[in-house]
Amino acid sequence: MSRPLTISLIVLTALGCLALVYLQRIGLPEPAAVAKIAASAGFVATALSAGATGSRYGRFLLGGLLLSWLGDALLLGTSRQLFLAGLVSFLTAHLAYVAAFFVNGMNARWLAFSAIPLVAVALLVTAWLTPQLPAGIAWPVHAYTVVITMMVICAIGAYGAGAAALVPIGAVLFFVSDLSVAALRIAGSELPMYVWGLPAYYAGQLCLAASCARTRNP
Repeated sequence: MSRPLTISLIVLTALGCLALVYLQRIGLPEPAAVAKIAASAGFVATALSAGATGSRYGRFLLGGLLLSWLGDALLLGTSRQLFLAGLVSFLTAHLAYVAAFFVNGMNARWLAFSAIPLVAVALLVTAWLTPQLPAGIAWPVHAYTVVITMMVICAIGAYGAGAAALVPIGAVLFFVSDLSVAALRIAGSELPMYVWGLPAYYAGQLCLAASCARTRNP
């Protein structure tokens, strides 16, 4: 692991995220797409520099980050088909994260205590989105909500078993960022939710990527 390289990649990813937000705000979709792909490549590179390939935890996490990169690329499109493909890619990414947390080990008590409030939040989100979901994407969205909620619960359980604090922080930020995506792509919000959603997403992914340097499993 090269700590200076990891820090440099984190800074470059953050700058890419800021560029993405700015380009979307001024209405330049093509340069924004380039910034998005570059910023997403940044969190993959951060995981590699933090030693992701050196542990089972890191390899599962790296798989999730790569699937997230693919999901970001797919969600550049506006069609329902690409939206569903991106949703499936991110759903699979969360399953890879869960596998990483399982490899790390999870504390049953932390799992139980975190499940109660997080399931309640997931039910509220489902109640908010359900009336606005087109029939063709209702079940995939509900399945995604279940999986990302499970991912956050498992991240907290992993922290209870000794994982780095970056793990639950990253998972929660990812969950929060998805609320902005839901507001934009499903609820049709006219507010620029990406102004806070994108920074939360990239911060969350960077936390998970950097956790490879702190959470070791041979």
